[in-house]
Amino acid sequence: MTPRRQLVVLVSADLISNLGTRISVVTIPWLVLVTTGSPTKMGLVAFAETLPYLLSSALGTPWADRIGLRRTSILCDAGSAVVMVVVALTPWLGFVPLVALVAVAGALRGIGDRVKHVMFRPVAEAAGVPLIRLTSAYDGLSRVVTLFGVAVGGLLIAAFGVTEAILIDAASFGVCALLIGVLVRPPAASTQPAQPESYLRALRGGFSYLGRDRPLLGMLAVISALNMVANASVAVYIPVWVARELSGPSGLGLVLAAFSAGALLGNLVFTTLGPRLPRRLTFLVGALVAGTPRLVALAISDELPVVLVVTFLSGIGIAAVNPLLGVALYERVPPELQTRVIGIAGSLAFVGLPVGGLLGGWSVDALGFTPALLTMAAACLVITAYPLLSRPSEPETTAKTTPVTTP
Repeated sequence: MTPRRQLVVLVSADLISNLGTRISVVTIPWLVLVTTGSPTKMGLVAFAETLPYLLSSALGTPWADRIGLRRTSILCDAGSAVVMVVVALTPWLGFVPLVALVAVAGALRGIGDRVKHVMFRPVAEAAGVPLIRLTSAYDGLSRVVTLFGVAVGGLLIAAFGVTEAILIDAASFGVCALLIGVLVRPPAASTQPAQPESYLRALRGGFSYLGRDRPLLGMLAVISALNMVANASVAVYIPVWVARELSGPSGLGLVLAAFSAGALLGNLVFTTLGPRLPRRLTFLVGALVAGTPRLVALAISDELPVVLVVTFLSGIGIAAVNPLLGVALYERVPPELQTRVIGIAGSLAFVGLPVGGLLGGWSVDALGFTPALLTMAAACLVITAYPLLSRPSEPETTAKTTPVTTP
């Protein structure tokens, strides 16, 4: 199989695994609801999956280096498939074993997702695909999977029942493991087990490198802040604004869809133009547009068209941010440290998601709706302006400098 086809298979396998994860976001809580009738237990199960995912993304990567990336990816996806089958077929085990199984599944996915992303670089280089184009296209496809994955989970439950839906979820992980095991052969040097070293020394090496790279830390702080704003908006701010200004839920879907539509359009544009744009400036503008304006619009406007337009433009802005972080990680981090550093970086970036939901609800209760929005907008502005205030550690470059041959 040609390197370019291997890249297509690798990205497709990762997206299939992501689809399975989105399906489980619906199917597992629904299983808990129908078997226990407890919303509290639904939340506990969701937490039990998310926390191990974040922890294993950072803490499990030294083992992935020792085992080998491709082998780790196959084992994690196969393990996720087995765990989902057990969850589907043994609901009589009870709630505590279910929580334990879901935690194992979350931990496996955290490691599996990170090692696939590390494999993207050598496979893309072998295929002659610019990293900036790969990260942008992948970001757009991931958004499509996220947008439709939850809906697919609901449809599967409605069509087949919750047990069968979870088994289909398990099959998605099995397909991912099969695709990578049979069809993907990254360059040997990129997936061979690393030289043996102690777990703590290996983990410390990843943290130490990231701690020294101030530009990467700044980008991660910005993206974590944007994730915080996004989750606070989805979980609290937008629903409250819709209830206050529109007196009903009819506009909720429109506001959420406006951001997604803007992000998808932005991904299409950035995939085409990204290799010719100045990276630092593009990241800065994208971050500034993606966060603060949408909060200010909710704070000062009671007109749905205004909020929709600003939210749509914010979605376009976010389309440049994640791909530029991805290519920075691939190019700045030495290959032997990429598994660890990318894993730690992913955990730091995702920390904003749970924090955003908690902070959004607390801020509205403590400050009131409009002051909460303006306070969050000001904080987001300060954090996202960090790249402008900090001195770059290297000359301004464009994606043309990517050490990959343009196809």
